[in-house]
Amino acid sequence: MVQTLLQIDQNILLFIQDHIRQEWMDGFWTAITRLGDAGMIWIALAIILLIPKKTRRAGIAALIALAVGALITNVALKNVVERIRPYETIPGLVRLIEAQPDFSFPSGHSCASFAAAFALFKTLPGKRKIWKILCIVLAVLIAFSRLYVGVHYPSDVLAGILIGIFAGWAGWKLSK
Repeated sequence: MVQTLLQIDQNILLFIQDHIRQEWMDGFWTAITRLGDAGMIWIALAIILLIPKKTRRAGIAALIALAVGALITNVALKNVVERIRPYETIPGLVRLIEAQPDFSFPSGHSCASFAAAFALFKTLPGKRKIWKILCIVLAVLIAFSRLYVGVHYPSDVLAGILIGIFAGWAGWKLSK
């Protein structure tokens, strides 16, 4: 069973590399993945949202969600699971960015993106629907970028998304 899942992960990454990656798109996906570095785009957005009183709760919810996600993902699971990055184990997989300093499972970029996006989706005032949608779109783009640049397995990204949604839910609930 585990071997089958590993094979599926590998096949998806090699498919992305061989059939979706295009030289003209590499800069775009590298820039998208950089937006998620250390959750900085989400932290900056949350801090900006703290300023107006109307969006303060959304900023608080996003910061709580980011903290919960980081504790689960980067502090706990990465160090327990210790999964090696795919570019170190899959023959022929080429990464487009520098080697990452930590373990692979789960994806911290995906977790942070979905944690903040979910919290913001639930807490931004109703008239800001376009911003809610843009947050979800950015989270999806950042998560996919981790596969495109070759630094995460699909199962890492999926786990990061699920943990992020849970963290976003926690941020939403705890900000009440």
